[in-house]
Amino acid sequence: MFFSLRNRLFIIFTLLLTIPFLVLSIIIPNWFTSIFEEQTKNSTVEMMDQYSLYIDSITSQAEDLGKQVLVNQATQQWLKSEKDNTEIKSAQDLLKNQLKMQLSSMMINNSKSMSISVFLIDGTGTWEDLPTIQETEWFKNFTENDQRWVKTHDEAIAANVNSYLLPLFDLYTLDLSGVIKVNFPSSLLETALSKIKLGENGRVYLVDSSGDNVLSGEVQTPEYVLNKSLEEIWNDKQNKGLIETNYNGDEYLVFYQKLKIGDWVLVSEITKSELFSKINTLQKNLLLTSVLIFFLTIIASYFLSSTIVRPLGKLTKAMKFVERGDFSRAKDFMLRIKSYNDEVGYAIKVFDHTIDKLNFLIRTEYEANIRRKDAEYKALLLQINPHFLNNTLEIIGGLAAQGKNKEVMNVSIHLGRMMRYSLNTQSDIVKLGEEIAYIRDFTDILKLRYEDAITVEIEEDPETKFVPIIKFIIQPLVENAVKYSFINKQFAQLKIKTENCGDEIFIIVEDYGIGMTEEVVTNLLDTELNNESSNVLKSKGSSIGLENVLGRLKLYYGENFSYNIQSEKDKGTKITLCIRLFS
Repeated sequence: MFFSLRNRLFIIFTLLLTIPFLVLSIIIPNWFTSIFEEQTKNSTVEMMDQYSLYIDSITSQAEDLGKQVLVNQATQQWLKSEKDNTEIKSAQDLLKNQLKMQLSSMMINNSKSMSISVFLIDGTGTWEDLPTIQETEWFKNFTENDQRWVKTHDEAIAANVNSYLLPLFDLYTLDLSGVIKVNFPSSLLETALSKIKLGENGRVYLVDSSGDNVLSGEVQTPEYVLNKSLEEIWNDKQNKGLIETNYNGDEYLVFYQKLKIGDWVLVSEITKSELFSKINTLQKNLLLTSVLIFFLTIIASYFLSSTIVRPLGKLTKAMKFVERGDFSRAKDFMLRIKSYNDEVGYAIKVFDHTIDKLNFLIRTEYEANIRRKDAEYKALLLQINPHFLNNTLEIIGGLAAQGKNKEVMNVSIHLGRMMRYSLNTQSDIVKLGEEIAYIRDFTDILKLRYEDAITVEIEEDPETKFVPIIKFIIQPLVENAVKYSFINKQFAQLKIKTENCGDEIFIIVEDYGIGMTEEVVTNLLDTELNNESSNVLKSKGSSIGLENVLGRLKLYYGENFSYNIQSEKDKGTKITLCIRLFS
């Protein structure tokens, strides 16, 4: 059912009360929520991946540094001297100082401000002795649980450091003698960790398998959420992922990534209410805005219906008369439209003038032009058939007069094929391959007539066989080429070629006859330049066949057709037809 513009406006403005609630307050926020959630997941995972790579780089340096200390000659010599009780005290001190110098050099060359300590099991150390080493938590975890990575703790020479522990043993006997402790500032991990943003209120931690913070500070995530998440994390074979947990009526999003460092896990946690707080506020504001828009649209609908919609509605009715071609009733209806001095009034006046102009053009120009163009094309097409038929009958008559019955039969077969082709009036469009087959029949007739006095070479591009083309565009050119070749010579030599070049088809007819004068070529070009299609209908002049073909091609293809004539007096003529394929 067709609604007027005024009715449509009233319906739209009425629905504006519902649409803002439905679309702006529900669909759009939900859409934003899904997009924001997906972006949050992707950005969080990406930042956690970067942090994981950063930790890997730091810990790899710590591991490499520990291994360098282990295999260092000074370390091994000091270890042997401490184990050998007969070693002189001064010699032991000398080896210890050499080891300190080596450690100092390694620490200075390290870009991460790492420090190195070497302890024996009894607490003897490079920088200081630690008699209570057996009672320290990090040493117990190392000896009992092989816990090589130590969470944040205070060191005698530095505060808030994390450590990497490496067994100290004799490279020859492999006897465990102590531990190599590589310390790196916790601030290295904490500073990078602070750059991971999960919304505005998200929390990010580096924890171990028991849920303790590896760095300084307390874990603010509820214990239930953290423990349940860690249980799922260690049961999951994936190294990273997302866990959703409900707790106290809120839904927690817990992103995790297992690190290569012992049992450390990078955890990012935030509640959905915190993550989507701004979107929820946006939803409330949209509700209030929708109510305001509704009242404004009611006022606007009344104004539009009285000043714009009513004149446009009447203009639409007048357009329906124009659509049906009833210009007189449209003109009468336009007189009843009351317009104002505004854009709508201007549109009404312009359309009124357009009706008069369009009616005049259709009546005097369009229909007359269509009739003229159709008449020209049909007249050109009708010129072909009598012309080639007359020539063919002359050939048959000449052969019959000579008593060449077999040749007459062959010519008749060829002529029958040509007649079937030419009398097929269902369409003036054929395939180029069919046109070439028609030319083969025509030239075979000529060969029977002139025997050795004529040679015809046909070079057909297989890619052009199925190209659609109008009928009878090659035969007039071939007929003229034969005719003018025998004027001053005893033989005729023709070459016919089709070629496909991209989106263009070339048809070339070449002979070695008397050629054309420069004046004739110039007249043809002038006729094409001036678009004198009416001259093509005249049956006078020496180049009627050529003008006929050019005129038909120009009428059918328009700007998609071009041609080139190369001719020299007494040497021959080469005519190239170029047709650009329709896109």
